[in-house]
Amino acid sequence: MRILIVGSGKLASEILRMKLNPHFYVLPWGEVSAPPSKGVVVHAGSGRQLPSVLEYCRQTRSTLIELSTGTALRSESYGFPVVICPNVNVLMLKFMGMLRASGHLFHDCDITIAESHQASKTSVPGTAVSIAEYLGVPSSSIRSVRDFDLQASEFRVPQEHFSRHAVHRIQIQNGDCTLHFESRVIGTSPYAQGTAKIVEAVASRQLECRYFSIMDLIDANWL
Repeated sequence: MRILIVGSGKLASEILRMKLNPHFYVLPWGEVSAPPSKGVVVHAGSGRQLPSVLEYCRQTRSTLIELSTGTALRSESYGFPVVICPNVNVLMLKFMGMLRASGHLFHDCDITIAESHQASKTSVPGTAVSIAEYLGVPSSSIRSVRDFDLQASEFRVPQEHFSRHAVHRIQIQNGDCTLHFESRVIGTSPYAQGTAKIVEAVASRQLECRYFSIMDLIDANWL
């Protein structure tokens, strides 16, 4: 089965080098040759190629895995399976699934959320927003850190990873009892590894022609 990777950025380049089942053939979107055939298309691009990607998936009924956080795709029928994955770190996704199921238990507690990402990430990351939602905390209260000095001293981010990292910290306090949670993702490898797991989970199943959230795959215990 062909796995087509759309995009030319760091993530797309890392995904092209991911190790998959030998029955899967990974190649860049620009090297797609005729005739079109059913497979899995991973969109990790800016969106410029999305119209042609959608048309390809319609023709071949290929599954589309959308990695763009700002995707224009919505929960509607496209005539082929669409899996929306704004986060492909599988361990983090499982943790978020746990928060989604049990976050309401802490709504009477004092909760703080902080996140550190590379300076190019100018908006509050969707992962932090989802964490706040699951814990009943306003997203406006999330503390976002982009200062190099604070990232090094407070968040212990190595200097060589200032340009690509994701750290989330959660503190839940009730009186004299405090819980601390921290997730750390350094570099691009965890994202490529997670994408490989998602591709294999999707490619090995006959998905319905509908919209899927990545959390649907977590809930189904496919990852």
